[in-house]
Amino acid sequence: MSDALSNSPPRSMPRIAMVGNPNVGKTSLFNRLCGLRAKTANFPGSTVEAHIGKCTLAGKPVEIIDLPGIYAMDLALPESKLCRDCVGGRLEGLEPDALLVVVDATNLQRGLRFMLSLAASRRSMLIALTMTDLATARGVSIDPVKLSAELGIPVVAANGRSGEGVALLAHAIASACPVPFAHLEAAHAPGWIDRQIEGSVGGAQSIGTDADSLADRLDSAFTHPLLGTLCFVLLMIAVFYAIFTLAALPMDWIEAAFAALGSFTASTLPEGVLNSLLVDGIIGGVSGTVVFLPQIAILFFLLALIEDTGYLARAAFVMDRLMCKFGLPGTAFIPLLSSHACALPGIMSARLIPDPRDRLATILIAPFMSCSARVGVYVLLVMILFPESPFLAGLAFAGCYALGAIAALLTALLFRKTFLRGKSRPMMLELPPYRFPCFRTAFYTSYDRSVVFLKNAGGVILAICIVMWWISAYPQSPPPPQAEALRAQAQLPETNPEQFDAFELEAEVLTSRAQQQGSYAGMLGRSVQPVFAPLGLDDRLTVAVLTSFLAREVFRSTITVLMETSDGDDDDRVADQLRKATRDDGTPLFDTATSASLLVFFVLAMQCLPTLAVTRRETGSWKWPAVQFFWMSAVAYLAAFLTHTLIVASTTVSGLT
Repeated sequence: MSDALSNSPPRSMPRIAMVGNPNVGKTSLFNRLCGLRAKTANFPGSTVEAHIGKCTLAGKPVEIIDLPGIYAMDLALPESKLCRDCVGGRLEGLEPDALLVVVDATNLQRGLRFMLSLAASRRSMLIALTMTDLATARGVSIDPVKLSAELGIPVVAANGRSGEGVALLAHAIASACPVPFAHLEAAHAPGWIDRQIEGSVGGAQSIGTDADSLADRLDSAFTHPLLGTLCFVLLMIAVFYAIFTLAALPMDWIEAAFAALGSFTASTLPEGVLNSLLVDGIIGGVSGTVVFLPQIAILFFLLALIEDTGYLARAAFVMDRLMCKFGLPGTAFIPLLSSHACALPGIMSARLIPDPRDRLATILIAPFMSCSARVGVYVLLVMILFPESPFLAGLAFAGCYALGAIAALLTALLFRKTFLRGKSRPMMLELPPYRFPCFRTAFYTSYDRSVVFLKNAGGVILAICIVMWWISAYPQSPPPPQAEALRAQAQLPETNPEQFDAFELEAEVLTSRAQQQGSYAGMLGRSVQPVFAPLGLDDRLTVAVLTSFLAREVFRSTITVLMETSDGDDDDRVADQLRKATRDDGTPLFDTATSASLLVFFVLAMQCLPTLAVTRRETGSWKWPAVQFFWMSAVAYLAAFLTHTLIVASTTVSGLT
């Protein structure tokens, strides 16, 4: 026997590739072995991911690659291609010294057949036998020692969820691993597999009919067209609610921490360019991204728990009937629903979708879903439109969510019939067994997704925020005479503290407004205003809309400064002040047509730089974020234009009659 680790090519540490079918507990074992010392990697020429971790096994440092689960090495799928390239040594610098084949004890024949397909690589290998507890519950007894003797390679029963057998597996990985089956002809493989199973599996025993009967009853409920849909919707509502409620407190902490950091920086550094860059550009921009981290972490933690129970495959099966009418698979429903909390985790969770065209279509339409960042704008505009009718305000608010969902599904249908044309991969699912979820695995999944989000989206967002700060801060304009007069009045001896604060606040608003109008962003707003004039927008609203492309939340802050109100006021007061704002000709700025067109525009427009950055990350190209941005902007503009035109026309007709 040869020692695969000691005889491997010279490198800093030996490398083991973990391979196996889907849902065999491979990732749980990987997390047990490597823990947080792992990273997600995209390999060259591949659109799928693997995980690379480092650990110490029996005193030896080892690198482990967790490859995606596949059913066969020769399938025309990106996951299979990645496994073929890695096992075949065609990934530069990532050739494994040995293979750790993870086999499901409840489906031993399929696992051994898959293992046999790896024999052509002539690499040392060993088997990790998982789910032996489920096999025992079904009356199947497998002797790892006897199976190892029959196969001629180490076989270790290990449970990544409980940790049972992991230490023995770690020792086996660091020990001798012979090159298997060099003599075996493929033509004899089926009979050979049967003989090994017969020699290693115990005799006839009573089958666990109670467990199977319960699983059958659960399947009949969860896959039922009506009951299954209801169960899934209720579960997703609970997940959706949990994301909003559980993330609220840590999001408040993050906002408070960045606010304190900004205040400390502003008070510590002298006023000037560096102060403004750090406080308004970097700290303000980064905080707008990091604040989404709790939602992302909670979403992936909950999805990992649900997937680990085995339920997610049933949910995808149920939703497939509805989603396929729009060219999407049932698995697209979860990312789209998640996008109502935030499009970032929704787009990232599209990795659940195996077909690349289905996955891309889902990513492109996910931002149509009304995320939590839109809520503030919805509330403001709906209160301007319906100040005296809570019922109509609530109806309009619900209509915003419906409009976004309809636009997403129709866009998916259009894309799948044009440049994403092609048949979707048939909905063929293996329903995994029901299990109690592993919180450890869910935590590692959530942690990994969160780190990927910060690493890959953060740099792009930081650069764009600095650019946006620069065009908003330059050229610098002097305070207007009205602001100087107010500050002078505030310094008078007879001015009381309340008057002083009011004068200073009004002077600050006037100064900020003058700076915005005189900046490059303001100049751009005035030059672009004719484009937005058909929507009823003047130059102030145009500037507010343009700045909102940085993030939708910026609209409220910008418009309150431009309208000389305070962003700290409650929604009712801000809406009342904006409702009274007028144009240069004295007509209301927020008339019904303009307010409605703005509302429709914000429902449909792409106004989130983090979303574009994550789309680029997930698709590997700036092409698709560009398609996403221009398509959504065009749809938003056209819909807002039609809304404004129809309301103006109906108002005109009503005035004539």
